[in-house]
Amino acid sequence: MTVTNKARDRNDVVVLHGIEDLRAEVRAVPDPGAAEVLIEIRSVGICGSDVHYFEHGRIGDFVVESPLVLGHESSGVIVEVGDGVARERVGERVALEPGVPCGHCGQCRAGRYNLCPDVRFHATPPIDGTFARFVAIDAEFAHRIPDEVTFDVGALIEPLSVGIWANRKAGTAPGDRVLVTGAGPIGVLCALVAVASGASDVAITDINADRLRQALDLGIPRSIVGGDDAGLAGFAPTVLIDATGVEPVVAAGILALAPAGRAVLVGMGARPLQSLPVARIQARELTVTGTFRYANTYPAAIALAASGRLPLERIVGARVPIADAEAALRMGHTHPEVLKTIVVVSEDGESHAAR
Repeated sequence: MTVTNKARDRNDVVVLHGIEDLRAEVRAVPDPGAAEVLIEIRSVGICGSDVHYFEHGRIGDFVVESPLVLGHESSGVIVEVGDGVARERVGERVALEPGVPCGHCGQCRAGRYNLCPDVRFHATPPIDGTFARFVAIDAEFAHRIPDEVTFDVGALIEPLSVGIWANRKAGTAPGDRVLVTGAGPIGVLCALVAVASGASDVAITDINADRLRQALDLGIPRSIVGGDDAGLAGFAPTVLIDATGVEPVVAAGILALAPAGRAVLVGMGARPLQSLPVARIQARELTVTGTFRYANTYPAAIALAASGRLPLERIVGARVPIADAEAALRMGHTHPEVLKTIVVVSEDGESHAAR
């Protein structure tokens, strides 16, 4: 199967060349290699990491030293397959899992492929992302989505996986009281997954009143205004999921935990070293762990999305054409009320797949 209508040699991409230097370019459409598929991208979610690379040119040790295509929360349609991939997959609607590991290191063999030292993760320098019409990826990391899952929701499978992984690490179960700190997209998804996991009560905290209002509207049972330490202590969570990475917020959440509580640190702070309330961790036998992306979550995330139990469509506050990708990256400043922005790369009627 091949891409037709002379589109085979034209791949419209949006490329970051430096801080706030975003350019539209045309590249050749990549050939899918053995065990790969070529995907026509439909929807891409804006992640905080995309914004950070755009505004600062780096995240920690990952520095944009050469032109980089942003975007890693993606969905699309398979339009061509490489050797070893069933031709019947052409036309399949998919969500892309953006981190392809080596598959043979110790971490991969243990099932912890998110910790693979050689993982190739979209939009993490020097690996290009999915602000592109066509992208090739390992076929095993192109996950079929059912018809009831829209392409916008398909793009949300990636951040939803973060929420699923955080709750798995926390062991969230019926009877738990879960506190999520940070009401951005990741925090909201973590809280919604906690609700879906049967937690007896779920609260979310933030300093942004509009974000808290949206969280309540989306079905999160309660909110606590940021800085209300008495409110946190009164809630006495058994689980803390931090989606901020902000040192005083992390510390306050840990201090609020009930005895034998579990803290899962999802948000990545600006500082590599932070202080933790070690005396409280010891005295209450608290468990504190970090997370890094996710592993083996996409089937569960797709099933949860297809179930209709989460208001995923309502999390999307803006849809922006790829020609206005820069406006999408600035949306957090220009339209802070928008929870999640989707970049629309192509629509259903524009496909160049040969069926």
